[in-house]
Amino acid sequence: MEKIKIGFISLGCPKNQVDTEVMLSLLDKAGYELTGDEKEADVIVINTCAFIESAKRESIDSILDVAELKKHGNLKGIVVCGCMAQRYADEIERELPEVDAIVGTGSIREIAEAVKAAAEGSRFRSVKPNAEAPLGGERIITTPSHYAYLKIAEGCDNRCTYCAIPLIRGPFRSRPMEELVEEAKTLERSGVRELLLVAQDTTRYGLDLYGEYKLVELVRKITAETSIPWIRLMYCYPDKITDELVGELRDNGRLVKYIDLPVQHISDKVLRAMNRRGGSEAVRSAIKKLRENVPGIIIRSTAIVGFPGESRADFEELCEFIKEVRFDRFGAFTYSREEGTPAYDMPGQVPEKEKRRRLDRLMEIQLEIHEEKNRSWIGQTLKVLCEGYDEDSGLYFGRSYADAPEIDGKVFFAADRRVPAGEFVDVKIGVAEMYDLRGEIV
Repeated sequence: MEKIKIGFISLGCPKNQVDTEVMLSLLDKAGYELTGDEKEADVIVINTCAFIESAKRESIDSILDVAELKKHGNLKGIVVCGCMAQRYADEIERELPEVDAIVGTGSIREIAEAVKAAAEGSRFRSVKPNAEAPLGGERIITTPSHYAYLKIAEGCDNRCTYCAIPLIRGPFRSRPMEELVEEAKTLERSGVRELLLVAQDTTRYGLDLYGEYKLVELVRKITAETSIPWIRLMYCYPDKITDELVGELRDNGRLVKYIDLPVQHISDKVLRAMNRRGGSEAVRSAIKKLRENVPGIIIRSTAIVGFPGESRADFEELCEFIKEVRFDRFGAFTYSREEGTPAYDMPGQVPEKEKRRRLDRLMEIQLEIHEEKNRSWIGQTLKVLCEGYDEDSGLYFGRSYADAPEIDGKVFFAADRRVPAGEFVDVKIGVAEMYDLRGEIV
């Protein structure tokens, strides 16, 4: 009997991508055939995002696109899982009849049953609380073989007033350290050269399990028990940048001198309304501590503009802050009004047009900073992890320690030999572009 073929669409953040990889492994073990060609799939699984309005729109558009294959192609069933399934299961059932199965984030272990039902034309729904769901699991890695994400915790306890993640993903739950170290070893055996530690708040790791922050101990154990050359920290909160963490960034040669530090704003009034702990003092202190103690540290950050009650003076304060601290990497977003969150009903909602204007202004400021910082690399030699060959430019490309995958820039380089993906090379930078760098192998 011919195997049922499963197509997969994964949307949203790297944490969602790890869930996709767990589900792929479960389906593979259940005997399904995985295909990258949606047109030949019998069932398509869409792992959705519902963090902000634009993510929800992308998820809905993907469902509607796939529904066309059900009308006009071989497709027998559609399974919707992930954050949107967890948060809006009733609405999906009511408004998207094309969807055959709904699997929430707390039910991903049931993906094989959902696919079976969808393939047979019957309905399936499982939306369980995340707090009861097992963590971790075997994965089929979907990133290029030289890097992978390690999800060290699930859920969030920070309760920022704009964020629906605690409603969707449940309370913060750390995975046991021994389990994470074993997974890191498995990833190393598969060829991983860069390991990115992710969670809703990586700096909180261990507090629920061990009664204290354990991120540094986890990093040290992964460093001791693997030889993975690069370990990178994502999603670190400013109020938890401890002296111990700063010291580890400074002294551990394999923990890359890069930190993802979402600040969200600098106005104390706005930060209080957002329920961001520590306020502007924690933000400034974290940046100062990192820059004074970790030579060459790259700080990536994000901010939200147009939060309810954000006055023009608050926004100007944010602009001046960005000019002052000059983040190495920076992204900004307009506030997305999410039902069920405290900010949804706050007074002083900023009009969409004004939010967009503020976003454009802030990103213009950052673009100038970024271009100037990029020019400062000219003449320097950077260690680059090769990721492939670009046919259009005739150059290889990769990333230096200053760039995380998917969100930051690339380094393009000329080479007089074949350079396989996953190899580290030294590249002397000769040209700075808007976001990328160009050079040649030394």
